Amino acid sequence: MARATSDHAFNATIWDILVDPSYQGQGLGKALVEKIVRALLQRDIGNITLFADSQVVEFYRNLGFQPDLEGIKIDALQAVRRKLKDSMKNLNNWKKTDPCVSNWTGVICTMDSNDGYLHVQELRLLNKNLSGKLAPELGQLSHMTILDVMWNNISGSIPMEIGNLASLNLLHLNNNNISGQIPPEFYNLPQLVHFLLDNNNLSGYLPAELSKMPNLKILQLDNNNFQGTGIPVSYSNMSKLLKLSLRNCNLQGEIPDLSSIPGLLFLDLSWNQLNGSIPTNKLSENITTIDLSNNKLIGPIPSNFSSLPRLQRLSLENNSLSGDVPSNIWQNINFSATATLTLDFQNNLLTNISGSLNPPSNVSIRLEGNPVCSKANELNIIQFCGLNVGDDEIYGRSNDSTTVTCQTQSCPVFDNFEYVPESPVPCYCAAPLGVGLLLRSPSISNFRPYTDRYQAYLTSSLSLDLYQLSIGSFIWQKGPRLRIYVKFFPQQSNSTNTFNKSEIQRLRDMIATFSLPSSDIFGPYQLLNFTLNGPYADVVLDPLKSGMSKGAVIGIVLGSLSSAKIPIKTESVKWFGFIELDKATSGFGVTTQVGQGGYGKVYKGILANGTVVAIKRAQQGSLQGQKEFLTEIELLSRLHHRNLVSLVGYCDEEGEQMLVYEFMPHGSLQDLLNARLKDPLSFSMRMHIALGSAKGILYLHTEADPPIIHRDIKATNILLDLKFTPKVSDFGISKLAPIPNVRGVMGHVSTVVKGTPGYLDPEYFLTHMLTEKSDVYSLGIVFLELLTGMQPISHGRNIVREVNAACQSGLMSNIIDKNMGPYSSECLKRFMTLALKCCEDKKETRPSMLEVVRELENISSILPPPEPDMIPTESDVSVSSEMSGIFASSSSLYSRRNLYAGLPEVGSDLVSGVIPTIRPR
Repeated sequence: MARATSDHAFNATIWDILVDPSYQGQGLGKALVEKIVRALLQRDIGNITLFADSQVVEFYRNLGFQPDLEGIKIDALQAVRRKLKDSMKNLNNWKKTDPCVSNWTGVICTMDSNDGYLHVQELRLLNKNLSGKLAPELGQLSHMTILDVMWNNISGSIPMEIGNLASLNLLHLNNNNISGQIPPEFYNLPQLVHFLLDNNNLSGYLPAELSKMPNLKILQLDNNNFQGTGIPVSYSNMSKLLKLSLRNCNLQGEIPDLSSIPGLLFLDLSWNQLNGSIPTNKLSENITTIDLSNNKLIGPIPSNFSSLPRLQRLSLENNSLSGDVPSNIWQNINFSATATLTLDFQNNLLTNISGSLNPPSNVSIRLEGNPVCSKANELNIIQFCGLNVGDDEIYGRSNDSTTVTCQTQSCPVFDNFEYVPESPVPCYCAAPLGVGLLLRSPSISNFRPYTDRYQAYLTSSLSLDLYQLSIGSFIWQKGPRLRIYVKFFPQQSNSTNTFNKSEIQRLRDMIATFSLPSSDIFGPYQLLNFTLNGPYADVVLDPLKSGMSKGAVIGIVLGSLSSAKIPIKTESVKWFGFIELDKATSGFGVTTQVGQGGYGKVYKGILANGTVVAIKRAQQGSLQGQKEFLTEIELLSRLHHRNLVSLVGYCDEEGEQMLVYEFMPHGSLQDLLNARLKDPLSFSMRMHIALGSAKGILYLHTEADPPIIHRDIKATNILLDLKFTPKVSDFGISKLAPIPNVRGVMGHVSTVVKGTPGYLDPEYFLTHMLTEKSDVYSLGIVFLELLTGMQPISHGRNIVREVNAACQSGLMSNIIDKNMGPYSSECLKRFMTLALKCCEDKKETRPSMLEVVRELENISSILPPPEPDMIPTESDVSVSSEMSGIFASSSSLYSRRNLYAGLPEVGSDLVSGVIPTIRPR
């Protein structure tokens, strides 16, 4: 068969005829094409390779030609690379060589015994800080079984060509900024098992055609916006579905009857606008979790929730359910010592109890906020009507322990040795490997009853004995996701009581390259850490094989944590040398300085590859120090959201502490409010900034892993990129949030008060108890700045008190920023109401960040969209000389034509000739 490359000087017309399927069927018969090909061969112009479209591969094969599958593979991946933006240079090794032989980052290939070719089987680009779009050419990688690009910043729509991947097994596109409609063409994916698209910006409708995927087990679309659409009735036909999670998707309509799905384990339809009554047919006996909370459901709680032997959690809170509280849901459950059942019926219209409410100790019932609690004494249900009834499983530890007393001095614990809890030989002392895993989509709500099953699953998958694995601890995170810490011990027959390098390598490679078989109950996983301490501290493992780069998983091999200097090992963050950054900033000269704060100075730099960055350089005796430096690197390396500033790298050479960020041409929100503009900063633009900032903070509170409280939200920490997209920055004093329970209720962190005066939550200041509502308060202050143009504190006046006083006196129009231009009375009043709610003194009366985002979206939905063809020019802005260094010289703020002017309706009742009582800045 003829083969070669396409760079010979063939006649263009003939070449087009050979490779373009559109020529077929237009009078050019097969015989003529064959004659042309034979003539070319007889003229000895060299070998011919046909880069054939998949539709005409067989046509050419019938002529005796072999299409160049290698060329198709390389061309498709190069097209994928062109569509993606790789700011961290993670894909630099995607060159014009064979991706399978050259180990392209994230590309995993396998040999097909039928044709003898290496084909791309997996594309794993998770957590690479990638942006850009997905290329339609992905659909040409016909052998691909896994497409995983989660935890990036990819935007645009999903190419419908992905629906051509008949072998695709796992599709993980979650935690990006993908928008648009889910392609109905995906019903053509007969082998798809996992379909994860949660935490994106998807819209449109839920395609009913997805029900035609015969092997789908997990459908997870949480936190998207399918506004005004319902759940297709056809989803009840997904015979192999195990998990259906559509939380916070703005879905409407009634809940379909899903009782015909035989193996359903997990159902989450919470935080939508679903109405009507709950279907009365009985769900699968395998189900563990049912969450229908925070909807608009009415009617009674049906009896079909009884006789579910594996049920762990039933959440129906925050609806309008009426009638009786059922007292038989748990009667057919045989509880083990570790099994629990949580029944959350809070904030409904339940008026009575059916029978007597005497659940076993394993069952927690929550009734607060129902009329029935007004008769709590009479019905003897006081214990169910309080605020803190029952304990959800948030975290836990294994109960493993040695069965006999062993002498501590016989096991050198100082060198990371310890007794193996379940060893068949008493007091067997060995050195374990510590491994952290994250179950990304488990189908359970309570892990304790499943610890033995998980131990058996993990050891059998890794060819270990049961006693070689000990589950140390586990923590539930929002999602829900489950973080598990385990220890692997060497076999008892090992005379050194340690693993050798080859066994460590085997375990690391199997876990890191996702070689463990999939589990219906535990779902897909992610490796968090593979710790080498004690006798393993000096072990150097070989790079990951199969096209996976060494940094594919953050912190894949951590050294001893006792060392004074903690290494940052992640591909998404680059280490810079001092000389490189010194050159980028022209010696940190005054002309490149664009800002200054308590931490140090900020410089604009241009790296050797032309990338413009912002470099934050700590000064000696700065108010923040080593701890904040490491905190910001660790946090930002794991945070990827379009409304959070991206960390490019860091420098800790020569005693320096420098953080390198993406450059924000339009400076901070405070700069914007202080600038003297020829055209007003319109209400629509202010709403755009408010909504983007709130979305970034919501991501920190609910989707970051682990959740984070920023602790220093203010106008100077909200930066604006070239398109005025707001990005929250400066995580130097951020704190890890307390773990919320299954109701989403978050506790507090007791800590020394830090923050900025004027933005500081008064309750946090008085009690030292930090909560996510502290960020809500600070953001509320920013909202008031956007509305009034005032400083948070100025000449002894506090912005919250002044705005409250003006609104209560009916003089709100007096304090509105006169530079805002025309605005809608209704929209402005709603925004002002929201801002003041965020600034309530008591955290209980403030909205959650999710409620803030929803209200801002509702307000924004009635604003007209900006005109996309109107681009600001530099002459549109006049900035004071002291602020001019903040902005990029090639950028501007607003169009002469009032780019974001918003609504034509001018609120005449908000326009007054009265002189404001406070001068806007």
